[in-house]
Amino acid sequence: MMAKVKKPQKLKARLPRGFVDRTADDIRAVDDMIAKIKAVYEHHGFDPIETPAFEYTDCLGKFLPDTDRPNAGVFSLQDDDEQWMSLRYDLTAPLARHVAENINEVQMPFRTYRAGYVYRNEKPGPGRFRQFMQFDADTVGAPGVQADAEMCMMMADTMEALGIARGDYVIRVNNRKLLDGVMEEIGFGGDEHAEDRLTVLRAVDKLDKFGPEGVKLLLGAGRKDESGDFTKGAGLSDENAQKVLAFTEGKLDLDHDGQRELDTMQAIFDACGYGADRIKIDPSVVRGLEYYTGPVYEAELLFDVTNEKGEVVQFGSVGGGGRYDGLVKRYVGREVPATGFSMGVSRLMTALKNLGKLGNETVVAPVLVTVMDGDVDSLGHYQKMVQELRTAGVRAELYQGNWKKFGNQLKYADKRGCPLAIIQGSDEKEAGIVQIKDLIEGKRLSAEIEDNAAWRESRPAQVEVPLTEMVATVIKMLADQATDRAAN
Repeated sequence: MMAKVKKPQKLKARLPRGFVDRTADDIRAVDDMIAKIKAVYEHHGFDPIETPAFEYTDCLGKFLPDTDRPNAGVFSLQDDDEQWMSLRYDLTAPLARHVAENINEVQMPFRTYRAGYVYRNEKPGPGRFRQFMQFDADTVGAPGVQADAEMCMMMADTMEALGIARGDYVIRVNNRKLLDGVMEEIGFGGDEHAEDRLTVLRAVDKLDKFGPEGVKLLLGAGRKDESGDFTKGAGLSDENAQKVLAFTEGKLDLDHDGQRELDTMQAIFDACGYGADRIKIDPSVVRGLEYYTGPVYEAELLFDVTNEKGEVVQFGSVGGGGRYDGLVKRYVGREVPATGFSMGVSRLMTALKNLGKLGNETVVAPVLVTVMDGDVDSLGHYQKMVQELRTAGVRAELYQGNWKKFGNQLKYADKRGCPLAIIQGSDEKEAGIVQIKDLIEGKRLSAEIEDNAAWRESRPAQVEVPLTEMVATVIKMLADQATDRAAN
């Protein structure tokens, strides 16, 4: 007896963890949002550039937040020349590389914006993805804090351009130099304590998530979360941990250059009419990246939302940045001043959905030209009808399925959400006419018709016009549908 041959198993379709497919509505909503952000940046005199998704790993540096191992958290591969490349984890390190590589060509100050995906090889979770989009703006070559102040004001302008009202957002500002002073105070100054400082920064950066008590644990021995996972802390004594917390609460006075820079920025905000309801000095802002060297800032949304645990919390940060005068120095050996911020596009989109401000205007599905005869001449004739509609600015398509089952064409149109269907059989073609079926109105009327006789008599929402009047009639019927949508 012959052995039974096993059928080969089908390949299982599966989305990698931490990644998402985007729908047409999502894409259009993001495009609309990005267009509004671009308009603000362009208005402020910034120009776009684009850098590749991959960079050499050593160029990205060891700045990734939320990881305890250098270069952990990135997706990497080795090129055929044995150099390691990684997918970028932010848009700032690639900009620093671009400026350094073109240092003699770029016009300083170099004012630029970029939008693109970044990648984190980290454990995914609710609201935490391995691929997400950022939108950055940076000024390179401007040493004065007026450049930092401008960034903060542009962040505020961006929030309002997206329809986020005053009172629903605030731009919070601090200066990393002040925190560096605290680091000296607790004995964490000097290059030998770089990793210790980074651990402190990451702990303080979680104030909004864990509160003072949770951060105090992270500044000390460590913190165990609800799942039992333990995060090792910075190992500070209670006294030094309290000093750090006192600084974040504005209770630790430091006579410092960083404070004078903040005072200058405050004067600029005041002169330009950006009050504390829009931009606020806040000593709890530290940012989790080590490369910041001066002012740091965050855009925070203040309205309440319900998180995945069912708790009512404030929405929180949707972007931030700061001054990073040392990034380009790694390549050119001298400080090149730079400041900039990054907006989280996905976070912003979620925020706008919560506020009902998402600019996702309905895109009308195409008008469908149906096929009654599939010979070569007829297909060319139908396609010409489609082209005439498109030339007039009407979104249109030709049915591409099995034309012999006409009922399936109308089912397709219904599922596609097509507003109109153009029908021309041999009799209509000979007479030089077309039938235009209003599928939206037809669906509404059909719900009110109870028997086939009434259906035949009513021929709901279908008109017969000369082929020469097809385009004009379609445009008018679409306009009538748009009026009905607006009224409802």
